[in-house]
Amino acid sequence: MVGVDPDPAERTALAWAADEAARRRLPLRLVHAEGTPTGGYRTGEVRPSWEKWNAALHQAGEKVLTDALAFVGTRHPQVETDTLLAEGSPVWVLREQSRDAAAVVLGSRHLSRAKEVFGGASVALPVVAHARCPVVVVPEPEHVTQESAYLVVGVDGSERSTAAVDFAFEAAALRGAELHALYVWQAGPLGVYDEHASQQEGRRVLSETVAGHGARYPEVKLHHDLVVGHPVRVLTEASAHALGLVVGTRGHGGFTGMLLGSVSQGVLHHARCPVVVVPKPGD
Repeated sequence: MVGVDPDPAERTALAWAADEAARRRLPLRLVHAEGTPTGGYRTGEVRPSWEKWNAALHQAGEKVLTDALAFVGTRHPQVETDTLLAEGSPVWVLREQSRDAAAVVLGSRHLSRAKEVFGGASVALPVVAHARCPVVVVPEPEHVTQESAYLVVGVDGSERSTAAVDFAFEAAALRGAELHALYVWQAGPLGVYDEHASQQEGRRVLSETVAGHGARYPEVKLHHDLVVGHPVRVLTEASAHALGLVVGTRGHGGFTGMLLGSVSQGVLHHARCPVVVVPKPGD
């Protein structure tokens, strides 16, 4: 499922979703939420009746979806598509629709990443927090990737991290890409614990989390390493030219001391590649 931006110039997320649907041989649902009435009228100005406003909103929404459908049809004519024009908050509509989706794809304009992701009109953050499936946030404009193609996944030993690794291996296999799995160790106060032992434990967790995937995805070339530093900075820098960055909804272990969900929030704020946030199965 992809949330369709009303601006016809914003097509990176729509293209990403269409490519992914073709890659996975899945149908694609295009969703546009009409929202609610907004301001902009002068004091004393007579506002249009609800019926006129609603009709105009429907007409504009139908045009948005028709144009988006034509874009997908040109790009991947073999992909089965349908559309949903819904009334209400985009966040609520997308969260409800996520119950039956393999993934939700959203765009982010990068006019101000902090404002776009965290501002009052934000869609991405509350959808990521409550969706029942992985959520992909695709920046505008499209970022530059490198040869050889690779994805990055953050590992911390939690169940959500394991789900993220599962998704990342499958995504890398579908794209013929390498996978870089990183456990980020953040140093604590001096003298509190044995840093060497803690780092060794991190390497053990990393090895155990990725173990077994090589047999299932022998075509995926895996690089895995423990990196010392701030999780958000390390993952953002490591994914600068990646096809995507995959993380869990929240973590612990190597991310100890971070606020709940702050790593996924942080990479949404700073990353310049598509970010995939994967919930724990059953969440």
